[in-house]
Amino acid sequence: MRWAYLGMTPYGQALDLQYRLVAERKRGEGEDTLLLLQHPPVVTLGRRAQESNIIASPEFLAKQGIEVFRVERGGDVTYHGPGQLVGYPILDLKNYRKDVGWYVESMAEALVRTLADYGISGVYRSDLPGVWVGEEKIVAIGARIEQWITYHGFAFNVNPNMEHWQLIVPCGIQDKGVAALSRILRRDVPMNDVIAAVVRHFGEVFGVEMRETSLALA
Repeated sequence: MRWAYLGMTPYGQALDLQYRLVAERKRGEGEDTLLLLQHPPVVTLGRRAQESNIIASPEFLAKQGIEVFRVERGGDVTYHGPGQLVGYPILDLKNYRKDVGWYVESMAEALVRTLADYGISGVYRSDLPGVWVGEEKIVAIGARIEQWITYHGFAFNVNPNMEHWQLIVPCGIQDKGVAALSRILRRDVPMNDVIAAVVRHFGEVFGVEMRETSLALA
């Protein structure tokens, strides 16, 4: 499986790249790919998301330069921003297992193993999709699968601006918190170290060799 780190990428550009790669895989072309990146501040709504879970007004979000997208993934309202490692696996599950539950749990397991590298015990919860540390979610998960091709994926809070979660009801969950790796460890965590760990564990869990590549957004 190839992987690429795209750095700070506007959400719309990353979405267009996903569509392009998904279309290739549906045609039996291209390769399985793990896209890793960060986004400028953006709020996304999954298929069943309630717009009422966005607390901030459209005017406030626009003034702050925070875009809003409604997309095809599962899940409710999610925030993405700098300091958060976002992963979009574009995989043909016919090469692995045609099992949605297995795929989501496997994706989560790679993040659980990454947390373990830092001495943190994370747990995947299928009832509240994501990886949790106690009562706080540290990895949001929302996948989309079409013709057994996956896209969208996960968002791992490494060192984001935690105040931005006050703009939304995260994942529509009123009574739970949001965690970040640097906040738990009480120190800065280099993003490159986290990327290396996620890539390594992704390869372990899915049983593939990870090969770094470069990809053009346009």
